[in-house]
Amino acid sequence: MRGVFVTGTDTGVGKTVAACALVHALRGLGVRVAPMKPVAAGADHAAGRFANADSLALIAAAGWEADTLDDVTPVLLREPMAPHIAARREGVEIERAPIFEAFSRLARRGDFAVVEGVGGFLVPLGPGFDASDLARELGLPVVLVVGLRLGCLNHALLTARAIHASGLPFAGWIANAIDPAMAAAGENLDTLRERLEAPLLGQLPYVATPDPHRLASHLDVSTLVPMNVVSR
Repeated sequence: MRGVFVTGTDTGVGKTVAACALVHALRGLGVRVAPMKPVAAGADHAAGRFANADSLALIAAAGWEADTLDDVTPVLLREPMAPHIAARREGVEIERAPIFEAFSRLARRGDFAVVEGVGGFLVPLGPGFDASDLARELGLPVVLVVGLRLGCLNHALLTARAIHASGLPFAGWIANAIDPAMAAAGENLDTLRERLEAPLLGQLPYVATPDPHRLASHLDVSTLVPMNVVSR
């Protein structure tokens, strides 16, 4: 299955909102999108069971039912913290096999995967295993969500280096305005345009209560999708 792995410059940069907007934008082209958040840390009781809010948002964006949760998020940890720490506290280990088995099942439901990572690109998942390893083993190009706030230049450029070091294609980046009071936001955006060696897929404006369906209109996803998966 073709797709992208969505990562962020840090936690709290609007990665889920951007991933859901990507799903809506792709569906607008007629693409059958399979959403996935393989590892989620933080669960509340919803839909009659424990679930992660980001996972539910991705499922809703794709127009799927909540009964797909086990495949969308095969590794669900209760506490909202670094996943390897949450796993250790629960006495479990984040294993690769359930993730890849779920990914294979999702491939039967869609043509293009939008896989949202957890935290940043190098967040640990277990001994000798981090989010970049997961992206590499899934074999997906990377889309980087840059939260526009003080410090984003360094975070974005360091993450871009990590993406290049992984050997994965850097498919594009999304600028997400998360701080309406950010000083010199335009100049920061210009600097990122000059230095990030990937296309800018769009700029998401600041919205107090973001609606991914509306935000999808700010994205150009045409470079992400081969023509043979459009409007099937």
